[in-house]
Amino acid sequence: MDFELKTLGPAEAAAQKCDAVVAVLAEGFKGGGDPLSRLADEARKAGDFEGKPGKLLQAYRAAGVAAPRLVLAGAGDGSGKRVQAAVQAAVSSLRSKGVKRLVICLPADAGEDAVRAAVQATAEASYVYVATKSKPEGRELQRVTIGVAQVSNDLRAAFDTARGAANGIELAREMGNLPPNIATPTRLGEEAKKLAKAHGFQCEVLGPKEVEKLGMGSFMAVARGSEQPLRFIVLRYQGAASSEPPVVLVGKGITFDSGGISIKPAGEMDEMKFDMCGAASVLGTFRALADLRPSLNVVGLIPACENLPDGRALKPGDVVTSMGGQTIEVLNTDAEGRLILCDALTYAERFKPRAVVDIATLTGACVIALGAVRSGLFASDDALAADLQRAGDSAFDLCWRMPLDDEYGEGLKTNFADMANVAGRPGGAITAAKFLQRFAGKYPWAHLDIAGTAWKGGAAKGATGRPVGLLVQYLLSQQRQGGAKAAKAPKRKAAAR
Repeated sequence: MDFELKTLGPAEAAAQKCDAVVAVLAEGFKGGGDPLSRLADEARKAGDFEGKPGKLLQAYRAAGVAAPRLVLAGAGDGSGKRVQAAVQAAVSSLRSKGVKRLVICLPADAGEDAVRAAVQATAEASYVYVATKSKPEGRELQRVTIGVAQVSNDLRAAFDTARGAANGIELAREMGNLPPNIATPTRLGEEAKKLAKAHGFQCEVLGPKEVEKLGMGSFMAVARGSEQPLRFIVLRYQGAASSEPPVVLVGKGITFDSGGISIKPAGEMDEMKFDMCGAASVLGTFRALADLRPSLNVVGLIPACENLPDGRALKPGDVVTSMGGQTIEVLNTDAEGRLILCDALTYAERFKPRAVVDIATLTGACVIALGAVRSGLFASDDALAADLQRAGDSAFDLCWRMPLDDEYGEGLKTNFADMANVAGRPGGAITAAKFLQRFAGKYPWAHLDIAGTAWKGGAAKGATGRPVGLLVQYLLSQQRQGGAKAAKAPKRKAAAR
């Protein structure tokens, strides 16, 4: 989908030759003499439309409006959050209407947050999964114009960021939604290589032999119950001098999680294909980097494998040795994500990173704590935590900081190894983070538990692409803090899809 940002008021929007116009109107809006504004004023006087949040009014072949379809969308106080809800509802109402060319006219006082919200909401509401359908129908929207009163440099920057993030979110959703017999560890490695080749990144994909040489005993133990060979993916984006320490993103890539010997209940086990959404978010973030080209260095690490039971599978009571030399007693094979992440966190040390952020659908306990609204944020560094929190707020991709008190780690003690892989049920998301923290002591570290936010169940089942928006906003903030010159995109061939 192509987005463009234009100086476009209600009068110009009414004259646009397109399939539909969405007019986003705040409460108390004051229209002019153009046909669109007159219609909105008449609807308000009649009590049919007041600009309240979430309210829509649709018209067909409205007088003086060139587009056959017109949607008035209420945005309440006009904040980014309200604009996001308004645009999402309006675009959703136009699905299956044959709309290919859409104009969205924002309120006259729309700021950067409103522009970001409009792009993000349009992309989210128009996304349709078709990859494994015999009749791939439903992807109609092709071009979207976001209209503002005046295109300023700040609005242009917000628009460009949102457009880049939208492309990354779409890739993350697409990868997350693929069935597990297709989105295997090998496929993740292939997608990473394709991304790198198309956009000038460096990429290395390690197999079982290379991982064994590295001594990643914890990662290998999880993978040995599956016939699918593991992959360890290393992506590198260089937008600053090679001497600049990178931000490292580590994404959990369990492409299917049965629970292993500690097998999960059958109900909704199909959703465990989403257990690689942390990995998908790293790929999606790199897709956004391809568009935005920030002036910093970023490394992406993805340990990818399946967690399945067979005669070779990891058993409760087994003791494994991590890459860092620490031994782990496995009390529950369904707590496997931390077992692959811990080796990736140790591997991250070689980059001497400025910060490391791991992203994982790690615990059901985090879903109980925060639901599907906010991702869980754990951090060893206050400044890093604050930067991530601000980034999430700005990107409408919210997180909430959780504690890491030393006392929470007491439950990981065991008589038979340096630590156990689980503690008791209380504070399960925190004790999982405490486990990871033991492998992240040599750099500022944060952990995002996205078990509640990475996908939706029920009728709306599917990957959300979170937290790509948060990660993109965080990386851009680090670029501004660094004050380096913007990176130039290398010459490259068009990406093959």
